[in-house]
Amino acid sequence: MRLAIALILGTTLSAGGLTAYAQTPAAAPAAADAPYKAPRLAIGQPDLQGVWSNASLTTLTRPTGLGDRLVYTDDEVAKLEGNVQIEIEEGNQPTDPNASATYVAPSSVQRPEFAAAGGAVGGYNRGWLDPGNHVMRVNGEPRTSILTTANGMPPQRKATASNGASPAMPAGSNSFDSYERRSAGERCIVSFGRNGGPPMLANGFYNNNYQFVQSPDHVVITVEMNHDARIVRLNSKHRTDGIRPYFGDAIGWWDGDTLVVETTNIPRSQQFMGSWENLKVTERFTRVGEDRLQYSFKIEDPTFWDAPWGGEYEFAPLGQPIYEYACHEGNHALPGILMGERVKEWEAEAAAAKPAKPAKPTR
Repeated sequence: MRLAIALILGTTLSAGGLTAYAQTPAAAPAAADAPYKAPRLAIGQPDLQGVWSNASLTTLTRPTGLGDRLVYTDDEVAKLEGNVQIEIEEGNQPTDPNASATYVAPSSVQRPEFAAAGGAVGGYNRGWLDPGNHVMRVNGEPRTSILTTANGMPPQRKATASNGASPAMPAGSNSFDSYERRSAGERCIVSFGRNGGPPMLANGFYNNNYQFVQSPDHVVITVEMNHDARIVRLNSKHRTDGIRPYFGDAIGWWDGDTLVVETTNIPRSQQFMGSWENLKVTERFTRVGEDRLQYSFKIEDPTFWDAPWGGEYEFAPLGQPIYEYACHEGNHALPGILMGERVKEWEAEAAAAKPAKPAKPTR
């Protein structure tokens, strides 16, 4: 499928290799001193093509205690980015083969999300991770959150908002009945995160890289995580057949130098904060520097929130190609997962078919 897309666009998408490791850009992009004019492709469009990364230390929501502060101080940035270097040195130390299965962070600056993956045998060493080394800058400002709401948090949902959580992995013993009841990420269909969007958000772990390819009628964004491909139809209309494809139904147009992408018909399995049925996500991609691709998103669902809200960040150039993300969990682990449930069923059937022992005579 990806090869066919590449042939249509006349460009070969980068793929190959056995791992999904990619290095975060070595330095945070700086703000441009003068208005930047994006170069044009031969087809006349602003050039967004290339391989970009959105890995950063800035999280989607604002850390507790920062209140309404949109920007970090220089001292806070220095501490955050300095701690990462310590984290890298500690995380790259050899793993003790006799380590306890219980992970103990070697330093107070270690990010808590690594507790689930590093440390003990079977976990990732730091070199396999790509969580970002720098605070995210937007127009040179070191941001405290991706969200641009006043407090850096999503707004309160309406009391009448329904719960749109994914039914892919229901609670209880029956969640192993069929492959259709396992998550799309576990089945290697789409990524297990919001890398592909919409909105497109780094996962804080790895594979936060993207390749943009343009043609007169389409823009394709290849997502490193689980080899996803977002296909944006330019100057088109939303489908009306009720089908909700993965990543939703994305149409786009050029607003000057900005690519605007509007996505609706998002499937329930890719809900965002509970919203999916009436969710509309509007994204804007603008090349604002040789090494800066500005991205913003607006979230709208009148059944969930009283007003639109969103966030913004800047992609940085990766400086190297992305490689195939060879997802094998769905190829090798899934049969074993489902077999466990089959064994339980066979045991229950055998127990039910076994004749009951005669009651002992009473005296």
